[in-house]
Amino acid sequence: MVRTRCYRDGAIHAEGFPVADVSDYLSDPRNTVWFDLCAADGDDLEQVREELGLHSLAVEDAVKRGQRPKVDKYDEHLFLVAYSTEIDPASRELRGHEVGVFLTKNALVTVRADEDFDIEAVIARWDATSYMASSGVAYLLHGLLDYVVDTHFDTVEQLDQDIDGLEDQLFDDLTSDEQLQRRSFEARKSLVNFRRLVLPMRDVVNSLLRRDLDVVDETMVPYYQDVFDHVLRVTEWTESLRDLVANIQETRLTVRANRLNVIVKKVTGWAAIIAVPTAVTGFYGQNLPYPGFQQTWGFWVSTVVLVVFSCGLYIAFRRKDWL
Repeated sequence: MVRTRCYRDGAIHAEGFPVADVSDYLSDPRNTVWFDLCAADGDDLEQVREELGLHSLAVEDAVKRGQRPKVDKYDEHLFLVAYSTEIDPASRELRGHEVGVFLTKNALVTVRADEDFDIEAVIARWDATSYMASSGVAYLLHGLLDYVVDTHFDTVEQLDQDIDGLEDQLFDDLTSDEQLQRRSFEARKSLVNFRRLVLPMRDVVNSLLRRDLDVVDETMVPYYQDVFDHVLRVTEWTESLRDLVANIQETRLTVRANRLNVIVKKVTGWAAIIAVPTAVTGFYGQNLPYPGFQQTWGFWVSTVVLVVFSCGLYIAFRRKDWL
């Protein structure tokens, strides 16, 4: 499915026309053309390449999935790769949705890897900021990047909430070590993958602001700088969350070590208390005559010694907080 639009003089001039007519619209320098391809193959992009004169390497990158976010400069156009992101509600795993963008002087082509990249949200942003449409391609690209970075904000906020939940469970005795370790590992994995998609966006937006590329006009510069600021904030937030997850794992290990020390201390204290009656009964269990042997008072003496020493050790250990 192909969606097309043509802007002229800051307003929508036509939409829904076939790709074969793109060159006719581009023949008028007043026009700015956008069209979108979803899950396109080599044959689909070959027609686009002929219409816009795209470089074969850029077309190859658009077909091959899994490119890193980047901006490639060719003689006649730019090629850009970006990812929208989201957290799956069921599995809490990170999902990235790739989009490739061909950028010429008066045309923008979006090539989405799948339908999960919400192009309708991008169109809604364009319609909401139609007063900037006179900036042409820079206006269209800004709406796309603004949507992408906003999805990054939503994703990092959800990751932050998940990590807050880990912090709450850190000192919870009801949460098993295995469960906490698994969730910590999943959060760290999502952060690593998220960082791989977000960190290169700094270079992408910064490259677009360069004057030698001649992409962003003076009107759009403040808007691109705002997007760049948002990218930096997401990047810094991601780095802090990654450090926080590492601290959670280290703190959990420390808590386990401290808890083990307390258990060993208590077990040792009870073992010392139990050693007293063991020693007394062992002494009186010898097959030898001893004071009070076969006498009632001997039984009571041994019992009193057993109780007094055991209670004395218990009180002493409690005062030292060993039990």
